[in-house]
Amino acid sequence: MSIDLSKSIIDVIKYRTSIRTYDNNSLSKELKNKLENHIGSVAGPFDENVNLQIIDKDDKSNESVKLGTYGVIKGGKSFILAAIKNNSEALLNLGYILEDVILYATKLGVGTVWLGGTFNRGEFAKVANITDNEILPIVVPIGIPAEKRSITEKMMRFVSGGQKRKNFNEIFFYENFEKSLDETKAGDYVKALEMVRLAPSASNKQPWRILMTSDSFYFFLSHAKGYQSMGFDMQKIDIGIAMYHFEATAKELNLKGHWTKEKENINSVPAETEFIIRWIKD
Repeated sequence: MSIDLSKSIIDVIKYRTSIRTYDNNSLSKELKNKLENHIGSVAGPFDENVNLQIIDKDDKSNESVKLGTYGVIKGGKSFILAAIKNNSEALLNLGYILEDVILYATKLGVGTVWLGGTFNRGEFAKVANITDNEILPIVVPIGIPAEKRSITEKMMRFVSGGQKRKNFNEIFFYENFEKSLDETKAGDYVKALEMVRLAPSASNKQPWRILMTSDSFYFFLSHAKGYQSMGFDMQKIDIGIAMYHFEATAKELNLKGHWTKEKENINSVPAETEFIIRWIKD
């Protein structure tokens, strides 16, 4: 069931949830065309290409390939494949651009879920139109959600705590990392930060840490162990998603600003916490 295309990005972010159980049909031609047209219109904050392709299991050219998801996805026959060069800015751009596409799909009534580890990367790479210097870090099943969730999906949501989020003052800070930020101090940007708090992330780790100053928001990545084991930093994608939620909400609220990689000296940065980017208010 689609929702109002004019709905605010805040409403869409709140509405969207991960879907792992589908109606066992390929995406319709109409919906596929709408998604492909939208993909062609999206740009990210970095000058790094994000190669997004929609493929279908039912396509005859894919019949000999086992596009497996290790039992995690039920009834899914269509997928978005995301290929990039293996560098930090490309990973950030992937998260930003693909989250834009996913939220657009949500408006169309199309279910989605981010897959970073639970898919057969080698088999999917066989049907992806990628170059030798690109990697395939993410696959997104897309389709009409089934009426009932599978038992596997219910178990995964329970184990991952998919609906749980860290408290506002655990992940947002004011002036330095020794002072937590609460909603009353966030001012006009409280909704933009709240939409970051609601963003999806690998294993629901919520690795973003944001430091607010008088004129800026500094985005940091709090690294968790095990998320670089596949040869790329999965959590950089999470930060790209957070960036999209922040900027899209800010634009909707007419809060002007821009991204920069310039960083002023920040004291008391916790261990394993990496500066990524800064949003400066205009």
